[in-house]
Amino acid sequence: MSTIPPCRLNRCEQQEQGQPMKFVNFISYVPNIAKIEAVRPLHRAYAEGLRNQGKIVMAGPFRDGAGALIVYEAETQQEAETLATNDPFFREGVWTRYEIHPWDILGVNHALLP
Repeated sequence: MSTIPPCRLNRCEQQEQGQPMKFVNFISYVPNIAKIEAVRPLHRAYAEGLRNQGKIVMAGPFRDGAGALIVYEAETQQEAETLATNDPFFREGVWTRYEIHPWDILGVNHALLP
């Protein structure tokens, strides 16, 4: 279900040193609005708990309802994978596919963020 690519080109040095880094999870949803709505309160409570622990940097659904994007703060790709697979949306079959990648932020325009 997930693709966990190996770290290449020394891009995961921070990970090897045990320092937190960002991981992006690209998610596709099942085309079943009733199922999504039924599980959403559990998912949001889980995500809020992770945010309060400093494990979610940002997250949100795609406006077309096709899925979502979550940016995790984790020390390893395996930790990010565990954060994803403990999500009620994953456990209850709302995600049809997800893909986690280590991510380097090169810049942010804070004026464009909510």
